[in-house]
This record gives sequence, C-alpha cells and structure tokens, in this order.
Amino acid sequence: MPWTLVRYPASMRHLAPPIRDKAIQVANALLAEDMEEGKAIRVAIAKAKQWAAKHGLQARDDLY
Repeated sequence: MPWTLVRYPASMRHLAPPIRDKAIQVANALLAEDMEEGKAIRVAIAKAKQWAAKHGLQARDDLY
C-alpha cells in the first residue's frame, strides 16, 4: 500500500512537510520497483534530504 501525506513511515515524521512529501514520493516509486520497504525508506529519506539541500530547504521540521 503506498504511503500518503497522512499515512507514512514513523522515520519520516521528523522531516519538514515539503521534504516528507518528496520522501514519500521517492519511497512509493522505489516500492513500485520492488525494493524492500526498509531500504526504500532509507534511500527515500536520503534522496529527499539531498533534494532539500539543493533547493535551500531545512530538512527537519523542528527547525521551522
């Protein structure tokens, strides 16, 4: 079942909303390619943080 902005892995809860949204998108794409769930989550968070840095966004929600 794909993740949504309302239902997502607990490890993404610390991410700022725009970065969490990107991580969810990436994770769902990786799951569609049959990647194992745990690995998809880790890769998605890393990619979303890279995306955030490239766009000048702070990755953690508590920094806002």
